[in-house]
Amino acid sequence: MTNDVAAPRPSSISLFRDLLAEQGITELHGVELVRLIHIIANTYESITSERMSADNLSEPRWHLLIRLWIMERLGAPCVRPTQLSKSQQVSKNTISAHLRSLEEQGLIERELDPDDRRQFRIRLSDAGRALVQAATPGHVHFLNSLTADLTLAEIDQLLALLYRLHRSLVHHGRLEAKCE
Repeated sequence: MTNDVAAPRPSSISLFRDLLAEQGITELHGVELVRLIHIIANTYESITSERMSADNLSEPRWHLLIRLWIMERLGAPCVRPTQLSKSQQVSKNTISAHLRSLEEQGLIERELDPDDRRQFRIRLSDAGRALVQAATPGHVHFLNSLTADLTLAEIDQLLALLYRLHRSLVHHGRLEAKCE
């Protein structure tokens, strides 16, 4: 009687570590941090996308509505698409697509810039403002609930470490001129 049970396959992570070790690379903290950040970001995106689908929104479009709400509260009720593109760190084409969708939903309004008739200015519509004001408390509560397994001290420590990591990435990636 032969034993046809296959040997367990190594995970892709352990295989990757083995391949790097063959190259003399044994310290993988940078790789592991980036991997976990991607996993967390993808998990967050999946969770929030599902939750926001009830309002027919995506996370990037929600961020645009929040940005417009903040700008409005700061005394700048109208914003140029280029400013939104820079603040959201996405291309002008991507911003245009998001803005078109938000406009079709009646959540924003476009108007010609009186100072430059070739440009548009974007602002929240009454419906967009009402949605942001109504949905933000529940959205923030939901996001806070995602960290329920962490203590407040752990959350504070994690936030401090993530801010330090961001500064380190900007500094060592030589992005000072591009990041705020």
